Amino acid sequence: MIGFLGLGSMGTAMAGRLIETGHDVLAWNRSAGPAESLAGAAVASSAAEALAQPVSFSMLANDEAADAVLSVENIGDTPGRIHVNTASISMNLAGVLQQRFEAAGVRYVAAPVLGRPPVAAAGKLNILAAGAPDDLDAVLEYLEALGVRVWRLGEKPPMANAVKIAVNYNIIHALEAIGESVALVERQGIDPAEFTELLSSTLFTGVVYQGYGAIIAQQNYVPPGFTVTLGLKDLALAEEIADDGGVTLPTAPALRAVFERTLAEPDLAEADWAAIAEVARRDLH
Repeated sequence: MIGFLGLGSMGTAMAGRLIETGHDVLAWNRSAGPAESLAGAAVASSAAEALAQPVSFSMLANDEAADAVLSVENIGDTPGRIHVNTASISMNLAGVLQQRFEAAGVRYVAAPVLGRPPVAAAGKLNILAAGAPDDLDAVLEYLEALGVRVWRLGEKPPMANAVKIAVNYNIIHALEAIGESVALVERQGIDPAEFTELLSSTLFTGVVYQGYGAIIAQQNYVPPGFTVTLGLKDLALAEEIADDGGVTLPTAPALRAVFERTLAEPDLAEADWAAIAEVARRDLH
């Protein structure tokens, strides 16, 4: 039995994929509805029960949620287990959680993922994994059920979180670049869908331009796969590790301003993070 904690859109897709590939899942969520509606899953009565399984996974929204759910009390003191944290969290909290689990005799792996919920449901994620080699080997079958590739990024779990933060920082730049370039051509009467197809089928063929280009062209921001608020959280994580490493990020202040303006718009505040493109398109100031 695998414990799975955190059933937002990504967590639900990942837990469902584990069930689909033949694994028994004991699911827990802070609100009971998602766990009760997850087909094929058993429902844990508490976070502690899900964490008590020999192997457990978590996909929690942010540092605050991860710190609260993965508490000393919920982890307990039964040794010999292993936990895989797939959330995008700060390097600082990643280090705290590693120490917290290890103090309880529980092995800890960081494995944040690349991909939106439909990608997770199809088992096509890229998984950024870091931890002791034996620990990674112990959970490899589950990671391989979830993803097309498991990237081994080192023996210290926070290293995986640093890579995920840097990847998301690149995605944020891509979203802003698409939005600004769409605004340029749209004002000249050019169809944004045709323009984003041009981008994604010629010089920018990656999944970010293909997927988000279509979302931006169609202004299809609801329901969100990843919210504006979470995007700003990831930008803040990039700023944090840049500060810790003595790295200057010249574009970060401009990107932060874009996120803040997006969150100030009532129809965009709860939308997909690709909605930051609307700042340039709507000329929001």
